[in-house]
Amino acid sequence: MSRTVNIIGAGPGGLACAMLLAAAGVRVRILERLAFPGGRTSTITTPEGFRFDLGPTFFLYPRVLEDIFTACGRDLRREVDMVRLDPQYRLVFGSGGELLATPDIERMEAEVARLSPADAGSFTRFMDANREKFCRFAPFLEQPFESWRDLAKTELLKLMPLLKPWRSLDSELGRFFRDERVRLAFTFQSKYLGMSPFRCPSLFSILSFLEYEHGVYHPIGGCGAVSTAMARIATEMGVEIHYGEPVESLRFEGRKVVAAQTGNGEYEADATVVNADFARTMTTLVPNRLRRKWSDRKIASKRFSCSTFMLYLGIDGRYDNTPHHTIYLSEKYRENLADIETRHTLGSDPSMYVQNAGVTDPTLAPEGQSTLYLLIPVTHRHPNVDWRREAPRFREVALDQLERMGINGVRQRIRYEKMITPDDWQDDYQIYRGATFNLSHDLGQMLHMRPHNRFEDLERVYLVGGGTHPGSGLPVIYSSARITAELLLGDLGLSSADSPPRRALVHKQTATAAGV
Repeated sequence: MSRTVNIIGAGPGGLACAMLLAAAGVRVRILERLAFPGGRTSTITTPEGFRFDLGPTFFLYPRVLEDIFTACGRDLRREVDMVRLDPQYRLVFGSGGELLATPDIERMEAEVARLSPADAGSFTRFMDANREKFCRFAPFLEQPFESWRDLAKTELLKLMPLLKPWRSLDSELGRFFRDERVRLAFTFQSKYLGMSPFRCPSLFSILSFLEYEHGVYHPIGGCGAVSTAMARIATEMGVEIHYGEPVESLRFEGRKVVAAQTGNGEYEADATVVNADFARTMTTLVPNRLRRKWSDRKIASKRFSCSTFMLYLGIDGRYDNTPHHTIYLSEKYRENLADIETRHTLGSDPSMYVQNAGVTDPTLAPEGQSTLYLLIPVTHRHPNVDWRREAPRFREVALDQLERMGINGVRQRIRYEKMITPDDWQDDYQIYRGATFNLSHDLGQMLHMRPHNRFEDLERVYLVGGGTHPGSGLPVIYSSARITAELLLGDLGLSSADSPPRRALVHKQTATAAGV
C-alpha cells in the first residue's frame, strides 16, 4: 500500500524533498500558500515585462541539485540553462579599492596582488587549505545530527584541529591574508547565512572556496526558473501541488500530526514535512503544549539572522559596463555589522549588493531595458526601527549607494519599483521576525542544536529548509532535503534499496586534488 506525505510549502527544500520521495514511490502532496512555486526562490513578474528573483540570486555548487535530479532520472543541465559567471562579482571597498573576483586562479592571484601586494600568492594557499577542509567535512553535512552523540563521532572529532570551530571566520582568513579588504573579499559570504564574519565560525570559509572551485552560476530566467523546473518535474512524477492553499491548522492524535487542514478541506497523511519558515510555523500551527524543546519561549530566546531591505528596479536603458553582481562593503564595515546585529539601528553607509542580470540574461527585461536588484542587510524586525517611517529615507540611502558604486543616473531611469522591508518579510512572506536567513549559524545553533530534520517534538513530522540542519543557502537547503527524505523513507519502512541512488557530495576530482 502506498504511503502519503504532506509537504507544507513549495520552496526549494520542499520541492527537492517531494522529487526524492516521489522517486521512491511515495504519494506526495504539497500545500503551498502562494499561487506559484519557489517560496523566496521564486520570480517577481511585472506587467511592464520585468522579471526579478524575489530572494536568492547566487546559484552556487549545483552538484547537490544535480545529484537530486539524477536520482529522479533527470539531468539538471538539460532542464535548466545555466551560465557560469566570469567575473563572478565586483567588490567595491568603501575604504578604497576594488577587486574583480574571477574563478581563474592566475587572474585572481593578480587581482589580489594588485589590491594588496603583501598578499601575493595567498589565494592559492587559501584554496589548497579549504579544498582539504571541504573534502573532509562535506560528508558530515550529508548526515542527520540528532544528538550530541553524532557530534562525538571519532571521525568528526579528528577533524577539529582542521575545522577550528572555536575561531571566527575573519580570524581564520587572517592566516592567509593580511589586508582587511582582501579578508572581506573571502568572508562577506557569511552574509549568505545572515551572519557577521567576526562571529561566523571559521569552518564556513568553505563558502568562498566553493565559489571559486565550482563556480557562481546564473540560471537563465533567474533562480526562480530552477524552482519552476522542479515544480514541473515533480508534477510529472505524480506530485500533487495545491497552489493558493495555505495550511490553516493541523490535526493531532497525541503528538502525531495526522492531517493538514486548508480552506478547501482536510488532507490526511502518514507523515508531514514542514518547508515553511520553522519559527513561524511552530508558533502558529503547533500548540505550545506539544513542543517540549522548541516552545514559544525557547524560540523567542534564539538568535536570528539579519533581515534585508530590498529594491527591485525596472530601468530604462542598460548598464553594460556594470558586472552581473556588484558588492559594496561599507568603509566602516564593523560599525555597519554592529548596527545590524547588536544596536539594531540603520546606518548612513550600509553595505549593499546589486544584481545587474541584464548583462548575462536578456530574458529579464524588454529590449533596451534592464533590471537592478538591490539588497541591503539590515536588522531583523526590532522595535528600534519603525519601517513605516524609515523606508522612504532608506530608499534614498540605497540609491545614493549606487552612485558610490559607480552606477549613476538610476533615479531618472526607473520605470518600475518594488520595495520589501523586514516588516514585509514578516507580514507578507510569513518569516519570523523578518529574519530572511532563519536561525543564525553560530556554534550554539548548528548541527544537533538546530531543529532536527526528524523533528524531535512531534511524531512523523520532518523539517526541510534553512531552519534545520545543515542550514541556509540553496546548496545546503537541497542537502537538507536529501537528509530529510532518507530519514522519512526509513521511518516509513522503505529500505535504502527502495530509495533513489545517491552519489558522493564531494566530486572525485576535488577529492583527488585535495589528496583525499
